[in-house]
Amino acid sequence: MLVKLLRSLLALVIIFSLAILWVLLDAHPALAQESAVNYTYSEIRDQDFSHKDLAGAVFAAADARGANFEGSDLSNSILTKAVFSNANLAEINLTKSLMDRVALDNSNLTNAIIREAVATSTNFDGATITGADFSDSILDRYQIYLLCKRAEGVNPTTGVSTRDSLGCR
Repeated sequence: MLVKLLRSLLALVIIFSLAILWVLLDAHPALAQESAVNYTYSEIRDQDFSHKDLAGAVFAAADARGANFEGSDLSNSILTKAVFSNANLAEINLTKSLMDRVALDNSNLTNAIIREAVATSTNFDGATITGADFSDSILDRYQIYLLCKRAEGVNPTTGVSTRDSLGCR
């Protein structure tokens, strides 16, 4: 009886071990963003990134003053502590991006799509936002107040007015 029990237990251990080995041999490494570009701490002033696919790119602490990103896809990107002052961000897609403590002062955000983004402690002073869509984004209340003072236009891609996307009264 004891021998039979030991054989059953050994068979179970072997089957379980083979199952684990099969799963491990078939596993593939998970790459969160295979084609993501990392511009962390980069000096990319006045460079031309227009009409590029930069989805998932990281611009943490990047200096992109005066850079041209017109028509580029930066969806799902990280732009923490970055400087995009005086940058051309017209028709840019920043959907689901994280923009924490970003300087966007005097930048051109005409017809930009900034949907479902997080833009906390981000400075939009003097930025052109005509036609920009901020739907479902998280912005500081004071920035929303300032943006509503100059919000106008309708985004040609989404059909949403800038005032409506910011919840202006």
